Amino acid sequence: QVQLVESGGGLVQAGGSLTLSCAVSGSIFSFNAMGWYRQAPGSQREFVAIMPRNGNSYYGDSVKGRFTISRDIAKNMVYLRMNGLKPEDTAVYYCNAVSMSKKDYWGQGTQVTVSS
Repeated sequence: QVQLVESGGGLVQAGGSLTLSCAVSGSIFSFNAMGWYRQAPGSQREFVAIMPRNGNSYYGDSVKGRFTISRDIAKNMVYLRMNGLKPEDTAVYYCNAVSMSKKDYWGQGTQVTVSS
């Protein structure tokens, strides 16, 4: 059974930084892609970043240039480094894994709150 466990969320002032971590059960290479999404209260879940198996990275327009997705293959970990945080980045952040059969798996989420 696939398990994704996020950590690293918290309260930070605007302009600050946080790094989210996602612990993946099993090899990252067993998935087609790993990514991050977020959901603010009253809003739909929003794409943040994705890293396919080939190691390329893609970002949502609202975070491009500020957030960086990375992975540690040996540790089966995926990270999201968030710099220049803004109050509008406040949301629950979810780790996502897409299997080879295109099935989505989700973590439980971690809260990020950015104060102005």
